[in-house]
Amino acid sequence: MNRDDTLIFGSRGSKLALAQTRLVMTELETLFPGLKCELKIIKTLGDRILDQPLAKIEGKGLFVKEIEKALLNGEIDIAVHSLKDLPTEQPEDLMIAAVPRRADVRDVLYSPHHVALQDLPPGARVGTSSLRRSAQLKRLRPDLQICDIRGNVDTRMRKVDSGEYAATLLAAAGLVRLDMLNSRMVFLPLSDMLPAPGQGALALEVHRENKRALRYARVLNHEPTASAVLAERKVLSALGGGCAIPLATYAEVVGGNVHLKARVIHPDGAPVLFAEGYAPSDQAEMLGQHTADDLMAQGALDIIQIAS
Repeated sequence: MNRDDTLIFGSRGSKLALAQTRLVMTELETLFPGLKCELKIIKTLGDRILDQPLAKIEGKGLFVKEIEKALLNGEIDIAVHSLKDLPTEQPEDLMIAAVPRRADVRDVLYSPHHVALQDLPPGARVGTSSLRRSAQLKRLRPDLQICDIRGNVDTRMRKVDSGEYAATLLAAAGLVRLDMLNSRMVFLPLSDMLPAPGQGALALEVHRENKRALRYARVLNHEPTASAVLAERKVLSALGGGCAIPLATYAEVVGGNVHLKARVIHPDGAPVLFAEGYAPSDQAEMLGQHTADDLMAQGALDIIQIAS
């Protein structure tokens, strides 16, 4: 058992994962003078397998399973995840204790010469390992050559700078947390590129019996963000959840109500199924289910089967 004045955080070893975890650690140490936060780096399956597209690796939780094992074993107190990497099904003894205020949910296009998506040359090679991004790119620019790309933000940017790819897509939230936004990045509007469920949000995961960690983590929960991502993740879980689904969702809370939009896109870019709805914040999960039902009525499961 850890000392009462110490919390041990588990994180992947990537620059982004470490930056996100340290942000949370610093915030808690600021809020609770005398609290000491320590970091334990854990390598996950997704970090070890770099020669295969994410969608082709079997199983869910490629970036979290080993970290969740450390939580279950009591090796760490709190895990900080990118919420979009966290499966909708968790081990029974674990829970999301808090979802802090969300960062920018948009994707950005990175190219050497600050080129917007519509200005990329015909047939240009664009790197992405995300089915969601790939399908939406093909919807917007069916002429582009979409190629798999793996690696952290630095690696993907280097591959673009070297000419291997004309451009790549990156999550704005990660770039902000790494202080890497620059003039060669163009924000993609949500009308063109809806984000992944939970994109831009963090999840603080704890063991249900670790009351001390739960008490500290809950202080950082941002209720509007938590309601929004709950709706998004319910769409994902209802459709069979996982990275092999070309699903894009975005929800926001306005005036106490959740407004949810969702797309399921054929891997070739068409057809595109769309659903949206509104509900009070305390009915966010039900809204997610209704939105998923709407998509399934339009044939979403057929597209998902093709994608997988």
